[in-house]
Amino acid sequence: MNTKILMIMTALFLGLIGVTLTFMPQEVAVFLNMGSDQYTELATQLLGALYLGFAMLNWMAKHNLMGGIYGKPVAMSNLMHFVVGAFALLKILSNITMHWEYMVAFTVLYIVFALCFIFLFVNHPKEKKD
Repeated sequence: MNTKILMIMTALFLGLIGVTLTFMPQEVAVFLNMGSDQYTELATQLLGALYLGFAMLNWMAKHNLMGGIYGKPVAMSNLMHFVVGAFALLKILSNITMHWEYMVAFTVLYIVFALCFIFLFVNHPKEKKD
């Protein structure tokens, strides 16, 4: 598995979410029908900061051997994020009435990334041959 492509894709995905949550918290709150008080805006921006931080971690680690001694914490963090996120999205998916098509797409992406990191975690990393 080419981990560089996986890390770039997850960095872009998480970065897009992070930028959206950080710089458009009121719009996201209205879109998701969460209300738009100052605490919701703050929580949304802090969540966006977390996504941006995780995106930066993945972007900076894209050249590392994932799953090796130095890349295992990054791979395990991504595995935990996407597996737990996929389960949370699957749990709530049956109760969603508004914007369900976006949530289905979001859930599918989370499941795909979770499966990629599960595969990465259970298989031994291989060095590139030059």
